[in-house]
Order: sequence, then structure tokens, then C-alpha cells
Amino acid sequence: MEKTKLYDELVDVEKNLQTMLTQVGEMKDVVDAVLEKNLNLELENQHLRDRLEKLEREDLPEDSRQELSKSRLNLEKLYEQGFHVCKDFYGSRRENHEECVFCSHMIYGK
Repeated sequence: MEKTKLYDELVDVEKNLQTMLTQVGEMKDVVDAVLEKNLNLELENQHLRDRLEKLEREDLPEDSRQELSKSRLNLEKLYEQGFHVCKDFYGSRRENHEECVFCSHMIYGK
């Protein structure tokens, strides 16, 4: 009788494992869908940021807009991402994206 009981328990464990395997497969499909959607949203977000940046530059008056060198464009991009680019605070985060006169001078100054 012990052998029969042991066999029945083994069959139950096998059924439970098959059920869990099915559940794991379903969870994997959901995670795949979420990751794909996240990637698409990140790409769309970047495109929207690029578009917004372009529109903001177009809205500047001609006399205030000037052609920036590649290095100054890189500094401007870092500044817009929330980092200081001035020599005093370079690399530190700007709290609440506050304006920094020194950074502005570094980017747009002559």
C-alpha cells in the first residue's frame, strides 16, 4: 500500500509541475509584451523630446539664436538633461532643473 500511495503522490507532483510550467509560460508571454511596449514607449518618448527641442529652437528669435559648435551643443544637451556644465558645479544635478547663469554663460557666452 505504501508503494501505491507514493506513486499517487508522485503523479500529483507531476501534475502540479505541469500546471506551474504552464503558468510560468503565460507569465513569460506577459513580461515579453510589457518589455516590448516599454521599448516602444521609450523610443516614442525620445522622438517627442527631439521634436520638442527642435520646436523650442525654432521659436527663439533670430537674434537670440546662434549657431553653436558641436561641443557647445553637447553641453547644451547635458544642461537640458538636468546637469551643470559650468566649471564650478560640472556634472552635479541641477535641483528641480533650476537655471544656472554660469552654465548659460558656458553654453551661449562668447
